[in-house]
Amino acid sequence: MQFLKSLLVLSSLSASIYASPFARRNTTEKRYAILDNDWSTAGFIPFLLAVDAGINVLGITSSTANTWQKQCAYHALATLEIGNLSCIPVYYGSTYPLINTYERFQAWEAVHGVLPWQGVFAPYNATAEALGSDPTADSSDPNRISAEAFLEGYPNTTAVTGKSAAQFMIEQVRKYPGQVSIYAAGALTNVALAVRLDEDFASLARELVIMGGYVDVNMNQATGTVNQADINSDINLMIDPEATKIALTADFPNIVVAGNVANQVISTQEFLDEIYEVKNPYSKLMYEYYGTIFPFWDETAMAILIDPSIATNTSTVYLDVDVAYASPSYGNIHVYQSALMPPNIRNVTYVNKIDTARFKAMIKHAVQYPKSCADL
Repeated sequence: MQFLKSLLVLSSLSASIYASPFARRNTTEKRYAILDNDWSTAGFIPFLLAVDAGINVLGITSSTANTWQKQCAYHALATLEIGNLSCIPVYYGSTYPLINTYERFQAWEAVHGVLPWQGVFAPYNATAEALGSDPTADSSDPNRISAEAFLEGYPNTTAVTGKSAAQFMIEQVRKYPGQVSIYAAGALTNVALAVRLDEDFASLARELVIMGGYVDVNMNQATGTVNQADINSDINLMIDPEATKIALTADFPNIVVAGNVANQVISTQEFLDEIYEVKNPYSKLMYEYYGTIFPFWDETAMAILIDPSIATNTSTVYLDVDVAYASPSYGNIHVYQSALMPPNIRNVTYVNKIDTARFKAMIKHAVQYPKSCADL
């Protein structure tokens, strides 16, 4: 009997691990999305992908993760402006994580080891900012703007005032119930605030698509280069683990996690050269500033949101986030099968692999032939 039970469990796991890609959506339906991210000079590809696919981008919101949210909002404004996409509104997100602070993060590192990429919690460096880096920790003024970092040009437009990112998200899912995809490629603070502000927010959204959530990458962090450790660090989740926990246990109809798969496709000089065969402001920025060190993280999550059939291997798993501050896994995820999961967690669609050729073709078309407000 025990042997039979084991076979049934293994059969269930196998069906999950080797499941077919989740169903292709109706291509005639109206698509809506809100894009939440820690925007940067070369971080515009996700919104180009979205509009290229015909998605109605209701708004862009800024997240504190790689840098402070206000700097990210200005990058969003600037990169929208260069492509005549300023008809898409930008909303300021939460400046601070729910609990985490620079001092708290540094104390955690003193016990559990240094992360190769600390994002906004990297020590304040005035020299680096003067040379063009985005601002990092300086609790005296997290709303300062470092103009030197705007290699794309300083924005002439402004973000919407009087309404926070979380309020905007709630407003839009109530306006279009069951139709709005929430894309989160930075920290999940804004999403968590929306969940807490409105108990119906998550259930009224269409889905939550997350970039982040790595599984079993500790050996990669330990045995590879420092850059390999960087690539396998879950900084989006670690900036605000408590918000991550709230978002990943909320009752969204579906949560899609682009974790390890986001490391599948790394930028190469050959691909950047190919993109720049068609010259425009976006292809120029990508060619000059995207680099060849990191994967297409945020772009992977957006491609999955646009067309789930690009996922060639997915798993349905139950997922939890470690919010124990004393843990070396603070901010990291752990996955379970239903028979073994702890209480109060939920299932997610975890993407394991995507079609690389289709993915790169999506990026190439969106960047080489970007849509503008005249096309929307």
